Amino acid sequence: MKKTFTTLWRAAAILALCNVPAKAQTYQQVWADEFNGSISSSWVFETGGGGWGNNEKQYYQRANATVNGTELMITARKENVGGMPYTSARMKTQGLKQFTFGKIEARMKLPLGQGLWPAFWMLGANIGSVGWPACGEIDVMEHINAENKVYGTVHWDSNGHAEYGGNIITSPDAYHVYSVEWEPTYIRWFVDGVKYHEINITGGTGSTEEFQRPFFLLLNLAVAGNWPGQTVDESKLPATMFVDYVRVYQKTSTPPPTTTSLTIQAESYSSMNGVQLETTSDTGGGQDVGWIDAGDWMAYSSINFPTSGTYTLEYRVASPSGGTLSSDLNAGSIQLGNVAIPATGGWQNWTTVSKTVNVNAGTYNFGVFAQTGGWNINWIRITKSGTARMAAETAVATVAPAEFDLYPNPATSQLTIRAERDLSGSQYQIVDDRGKVVASGTAHTNRLDVAGLKNGLYTLVLVTKDHQKLTRRFSK
Repeated sequence: MKKTFTTLWRAAAILALCNVPAKAQTYQQVWADEFNGSISSSWVFETGGGGWGNNEKQYYQRANATVNGTELMITARKENVGGMPYTSARMKTQGLKQFTFGKIEARMKLPLGQGLWPAFWMLGANIGSVGWPACGEIDVMEHINAENKVYGTVHWDSNGHAEYGGNIITSPDAYHVYSVEWEPTYIRWFVDGVKYHEINITGGTGSTEEFQRPFFLLLNLAVAGNWPGQTVDESKLPATMFVDYVRVYQKTSTPPPTTTSLTIQAESYSSMNGVQLETTSDTGGGQDVGWIDAGDWMAYSSINFPTSGTYTLEYRVASPSGGTLSSDLNAGSIQLGNVAIPATGGWQNWTTVSKTVNVNAGTYNFGVFAQTGGWNINWIRITKSGTARMAAETAVATVAPAEFDLYPNPATSQLTIRAERDLSGSQYQIVDDRGKVVASGTAHTNRLDVAGLKNGLYTLVLVTKDHQKLTRRFSK
């Protein structure tokens, strides 16, 4: 979108496997919003006018983004709000869904008209600390006015603003799939699977900086500005940008690796909530995950446990005063229990803590959750133990995926607990993404009222009548 704004950090999935030969790589979907009935909680909305760095004429507001049942509609209108003559909407996944590398695509239909500027783009998640263009920008698709072509561009800092772009002739007012394939060595642009532009990012163009780091997604429809010009054909208003879906894919090995030891760099998450990255002084260098508060989490996609049995989970951590983390599989549907983090004497004084768990063979999304904050993490190591028998004191939570679930998820006004056993009489707490208890009580039925909760991410904690603690995440 040729600009810059706001803050926060990361997402990605590239795993460091120990002594494993190279495998064939295929794309696997890691996140999507299909806009079937609603806009998911993975988006936040930016509001305001002021030109947005491009002398644009719209005031962004949440009300201009709606869903017609199967599509997102961002509509620009002629109406004076906040001193601006037009309104529209701008939405982003910053702080909620951020990715490093992959195939990013959206199926869209664009409005035509002088002064209209729809865009599907990405910004570096470190924008809040380094600014633009040092954060980097990847424009998956931009279109201006009534042209019969679309543009794909990157922006970065090379002793000042640098950019490199291409375009392709198409029919923007019909549905097309706009995508980029972003790898450590290149970024390539496609319309309906046809490549029209490419840039090599190993020869100095962000090779060790901008385009090797996590980015978040944006969708918006601007009105006027430096690029499309200040003339607006108001006969085309209201004008709507339709988005059928947004999807993100990342490469994974096929078949899954069967190594008995896997080290995951903590910063290589596929998604996260609330954390940030920093340079580590731990052995091996690189980055660690820090600024962890209660309720924050990191998720790592496609983690393979090759055989059923006992595994040792090791966590490389540092903390001035100690804390507690927990692990889970498949967004909390399988709990792997808590681990106490000792006080190590500082944010960069590192130690390794471990826990033994029992896991059935399979490929899972592996999650690390901050039960309490105040610690950093550098890596996680998963090692198959020599015995399939698990020590009683390290038994995992006993709820299988089919025994405890929540729906609808995302929730609207009511949350239903689906379980194979009777959980009525359990004490419950609902904890927000900052660790604050926002609701509590006794679950007399399998339904909880969540109408009063704000949109966001939450954790439901149930303590059963036999004193078992169960947790499951949900969004609203």
